[in-house]
Amino acid sequence: MKCHDLAARIEQLEPNALPRDISRLCLLLTNYVDDLDALDTDEQLAKVWREMDMRLQAATDQHAAMTDELEALANTSPECFTPEQIWVLIRAIKVQSQVLQLYVGKPEMGQP
Repeated sequence: MKCHDLAARIEQLEPNALPRDISRLCLLLTNYVDDLDALDTDEQLAKVWREMDMRLQAATDQHAAMTDELEALANTSPECFTPEQIWVLIRAIKVQSQVLQLYVGKPEMGQP
């Protein structure tokens, strides 16, 4: 299956979806499965779509919570950071990395 085939199937299932949402979902799904042929049936596509939606929602919720923590941290002088605030920064990097992996996929071994 090619990406345009996947987009057409998504559009059939969600006729009111905006083109950017269809494109985004195609990207997320192609990064989530190793082989697009795993999405051959509507049932398989719906199952993977739900799984991807849950992962994206969890990452979005984590990102929102982390944004609140970072905004509070931004009001603090870096010279006065506590170890807990350093951990906030480390968690923020991890959460941002998780969101980025959803959109760009996992790098192949040996690639930067």
